Amino acid sequence: MSRIGNMPVTIPSGVTVSPTNGQLTVKGPKGTLSRSVPDNITIKVDGDVAKVERANEEKSVRSLHGLVRALLANMVTGVSDGFSKELIIEGVGYRAEMQGKQLKLLLGFSHPILMDVPEGLSLDVDKRGLTVKVNGIDKEQVGQFAVNIRRHRPPEPYKGKGVRYAGEHIRRKAGKAGAAA
Repeated sequence: MSRIGNMPVTIPSGVTVSPTNGQLTVKGPKGTLSRSVPDNITIKVDGDVAKVERANEEKSVRSLHGLVRALLANMVTGVSDGFSKELIIEGVGYRAEMQGKQLKLLLGFSHPILMDVPEGLSLDVDKRGLTVKVNGIDKEQVGQFAVNIRRHRPPEPYKGKGVRYAGEHIRRKAGKAGAAA
């Protein structure tokens, strides 16, 4: 019995959900998302509520039931509200800036890191270059691009220098005992 899979997904006004031939398409004010649906999973739309149902009780089908419902809910949220991840850059001389369609990161290496911004994402970099906000309608794409930025210089435990998520707690270490004297 999947508790997540049995929960209905409420569809806000202005959003249309259309399941056809194993494809799920969600259209909203911010854009359109589509994804393939496994064969044994069906999506029924009734007014402003969508329900995910499974064909049988096999373990492989049961495991996909909650997954498809969560993906549908994320698609509906994405096309209506969108998703965002905020990254904070800490360190002397560490900063980010936009160069056309590329993100330029200065993270203490001998060279700047240039990253192409994928289609469907937008970046907001503050004036000082210390915070980067990744915005988009696809939750998976927003999260993956934020991880790719953070991967270049994850925060270190002694001074906290590096790229971290907003609200992320970094466990700090004391360092050398003789350094304080």
